[in-house]
Amino acid sequence: MISIANLLSEERLPGNYFAHDVYVKGELELGLLENRRGDRLLAIPDTFIAAIYSGLDRETGSATPLVLFNCGKWWGKNFYVRFCEEVKDYYGYGVAQMEMVEFIQCLEQLWKTHGWGLFTFDPSHYHHGFLVVKISNSPFVRQAPNWKRPAGFLEAGILTSFFTQLTGRELTCIQTACESLGAETNYFVLGVRDRLQNVESWVKEGQNHEAIMTQLCA
Repeated sequence: MISIANLLSEERLPGNYFAHDVYVKGELELGLLENRRGDRLLAIPDTFIAAIYSGLDRETGSATPLVLFNCGKWWGKNFYVRFCEEVKDYYGYGVAQMEMVEFIQCLEQLWKTHGWGLFTFDPSHYHHGFLVVKISNSPFVRQAPNWKRPAGFLEAGILTSFFTQLTGRELTCIQTACESLGAETNYFVLGVRDRLQNVESWVKEGQNHEAIMTQLCA
């Protein structure tokens, strides 16, 4: 049973640290955005994202997806470090000590607050050795050119680095369904590279996410 006396003696009761209305702070006159820790935030309009794709396509051509994936890996590495620092500073314990439900809630809220879409963690294939992430309304996918293939290369790179550091195992991430191709959401599958080696060919064949997961887990 929770003691009311103990609750009242606490200096503060930790809440939803990443809630948008308290996490993002701005000075309209100065044009500055900060998080509640005082770190600078950057607002990126859709036109800027589209211009990045256009510029990369012009400069790197067919290598654009690989460039975006590697940029995402670098971004994800730093994103993980900041996430861990903020969690520990606020809650008083590290990510490793968090309950799984609490960790997932924090990550989902942080993703939404940053404007990257709606992040949902699907643990249903965990016992087969795979992590599945769903991201809806992605601004990165929405502005991507018509590559006629899943376009969330940046997010795949972010997830690769983030969960590699989180688990301590060298993982990779491949997108199996994409909003740009008419799917209801973007599906990303994380796992050991050797076990995902056939996924890209299945995606190119036009197989849907459910069919791919059935083959992976067979």
